[in-house]
Amino acid sequence: MFIDSVKIYLKAGCGGKGCQSFYHNKYSRYGIPNGGDGGAGADIIITADKRLHTLLDFKYRPEFNACPGAHGSGNKKTGKGAAALVIRVPCGTLVKDAVTQCVLRDLDVDGKSVIMAKGGRGGWGNHCRRQATEGEAGEEKTLILDLKLIADVGLVGFPNSGKSTLISAISSAHPKVAAYPFTTKEPALGVVEADGFSFTVADIPGLIEDSHQGRGLGDKFLRHIERTKILVHIIDMAGVDARSPVDDFKAINRELGLYSSEIAAKKQILAANKMDLAPAAENFRRFKAKVKKKIYPISALEKQGLEGLIEAIRRQLQKNSN
Repeated sequence: MFIDSVKIYLKAGCGGKGCQSFYHNKYSRYGIPNGGDGGAGADIIITADKRLHTLLDFKYRPEFNACPGAHGSGNKKTGKGAAALVIRVPCGTLVKDAVTQCVLRDLDVDGKSVIMAKGGRGGWGNHCRRQATEGEAGEEKTLILDLKLIADVGLVGFPNSGKSTLISAISSAHPKVAAYPFTTKEPALGVVEADGFSFTVADIPGLIEDSHQGRGLGDKFLRHIERTKILVHIIDMAGVDARSPVDDFKAINRELGLYSSEIAAKKQILAANKMDLAPAAENFRRFKAKVKKKIYPISALEKQGLEGLIEAIRRQLQKNSN
């Protein structure tokens, strides 16, 4: 199950109590204060981990309570501070305040960390004050974790255009593939290796018209292409769902523009899929006449034309990195 948004509650550890203690000997009538300070409570740290790909674990464990510090003791012994509680999240996770919705940190790099709840300071022992004090309470926070996948390439297109078949053909990813719309109900990541060059591809669930307004599945996952460097626009050239390839091309670009001008401005590589089917040749001729861009004819199912498409992706990614 792919979960990309969760609410969690954090409670950092409380500081340990300071000790009220007195040392007595034959020379002191009232005793010498020697109570030690309490230990600091545990901080809660959130860190990005590239080995994780979903926030699923937080759906079943939304609350985190860190350990308190140890209490001080006699002979000026300070209580031991509690070890920090580390919460690991996938790279690309946005940490937001649940109340204000403000973004507190973007954990977009593996190992990037932030202290999100500070542990309480330990109480003072009576060795430095007349009375020992209680430890301070740890911070409490309610946060929203929003995941935006980090991939080099995002696959976009109408449902049943062949995105899942393509990512299965060019990478080791194996999303569900079937001959009906909305087979893909969650994003899938794949790694493509080509002549010593590798890149990651994200298969985004199919968009439809008015996706930016919440229709269909696309609006929920459009954010996952915000971080991609380029887009590969997959067009069903055979029109198996009785749609026009030209209309599909225009509709998807319109949805991308309405959702985000930044996404609409990303470099697109056009892939005319299902060229192995009979109607595709004539539709491809008409499409080229109306869309004056470089188009790569492919058949993801038959694995035809994929070398040229992969090479175009590689060249564009290298161009972007220069």
